[in-house]
Amino acid sequence: MERLTRVEEEIMQKVWETDGGFLKDIVEAMPEPRPHHNTVATILKIMAEKGFIKIEPLNRRMFRYLPAISKTEYSKGRIKSLVKRFYDGSFSNVVSAMVKSDNLSIEELELLVKELKKQKK
Repeated sequence: MERLTRVEEEIMQKVWETDGGFLKDIVEAMPEPRPHHNTVATILKIMAEKGFIKIEPLNRRMFRYLPAISKTEYSKGRIKSLVKRFYDGSFSNVVSAMVKSDNLSIEELELLVKELKKQKK
């Protein structure tokens, strides 16, 4: 899966939040200082070329921008990529690193194990 740039991810978040919308809606959902409409329109076009956005023309000058990929699907791909690049593709290496750096408590780890057991039944 191709990766979005930081700016593209920010815009994609707004597309997901608005469940698709018009350029005006997406720009207004952006934090201040908001980017120029032309900038956002250009980035949305690039994202459509990458396959992340669907552009639905309503007339010659009005378009609705819809997500072509769900937030969950994109997140899974990004996590897998991160694990592959930094943890030799091993999720257990991620968990081990988080435990070693005190980012994951024993209680949280036990909850994860319970969740895994529950899903395997």
